Amino acid sequence: MRVPVIVDRVPSRPPTAACRAAVPAAATTVAAVRTALPPYRYAQEELTEAIGDLCLPPGADRALLRRLHASAGVRTRHLALPIERYAALGDFGQCNDAWMAAGLELGEEALTRALKEAGLAPADVDLLVCASITGVAAPSLDARLAGRMGMRPDVKRLPVFGLGCVAGAAGLARVHDYLRGHPDDTAVLLTVELCSLTLQRRDDSRAHLVAGALFGDGAAALVARGDRGSGNRSGGEALRTAGPSVVATRSHLYPDTERLLGWVVGAGGFRVVIDAGVPGVVRDHFGRHVRAFLAEYGLTADDIGTWVCHPGGPRVLSAVADALGLRGDALDSAWSSLATAGNMSSVSVLHILQTIREARRPDPGTWGVLLAMGPGFCSELVLLRW
Repeated sequence: MRVPVIVDRVPSRPPTAACRAAVPAAATTVAAVRTALPPYRYAQEELTEAIGDLCLPPGADRALLRRLHASAGVRTRHLALPIERYAALGDFGQCNDAWMAAGLELGEEALTRALKEAGLAPADVDLLVCASITGVAAPSLDARLAGRMGMRPDVKRLPVFGLGCVAGAAGLARVHDYLRGHPDDTAVLLTVELCSLTLQRRDDSRAHLVAGALFGDGAAALVARGDRGSGNRSGGEALRTAGPSVVATRSHLYPDTERLLGWVVGAGGFRVVIDAGVPGVVRDHFGRHVRAFLAEYGLTADDIGTWVCHPGGPRVLSAVADALGLRGDALDSAWSSLATAGNMSSVSVLHILQTIREARRPDPGTWGVLLAMGPGFCSELVLLRW
């Protein structure tokens, strides 16, 4: 497919001396973030032949499949179901039923862990944003979980479909927008992605084989509080030591790139679209938009101490590093998440953020950027400070 010619339309907002000097007060504190992974964990080598049995015609040459699995940067992945059960999922309805059942269990686990870490109860939640692009339901997952977990009847809910891999970053950005207007509130972002349930039987397209080599399953929940909320209810002391804070966000749609990434929805469910031009778009245009965003706050890429980058795959991670001129280890957390859990779509950046908070929490005052890309083609940037 021909890669579209992109005419950049970077917002015309030249940074003034005043805006460079004055970083806005943070309105959002990340109080907790927890990931829940399914119990069915497999080495990449175990999955290669099983996915070949599922996706390739009988007797098909598996050389390309094996090369893609070997070069995906993935060592292990978690699946929503035992691998032997996938062959029995005969249609989209059965796959979606499995998404609903497993998604509710994983979503509840992630929410329970995150609220406990924040020292909060389900009844403390004022807004629940729930993102998933691997299944559909009405009532949505958030509606079913609210009653199941004991949230208040007046909890505000926002189910989101269509953002895909970018939803972890975009969801945090929209939670931040909400808390700027509701600084006493608690907002929770839940992402649930069971990518394995979108595998198509007998689809030997390259895009589908790439997806089958990269994607894993999981859920994540992030608890955020407004700047007047840390002393309220039951979680004040825990929240004062939490972090990071969200300072600013930026969204960007790339013109004429709608067909680079997404789904074709048909009788069999969700058929993946992954165009080979995605890394080129990132390499050619992404860096300029990140640098313009940072410049508004008097920052450069060299000032960023932590990069929380969605692990779209080896070629995308390399393109991000090239576009931003990053040092060799700057995206180690993304490479590690890809290796241990695969690309979990919107869950991945939250998985990485949890790892950073637990294993090597940055020093106070350290700047960070949480970023992801997704269907649109689009990117979302979140400026953090620890």
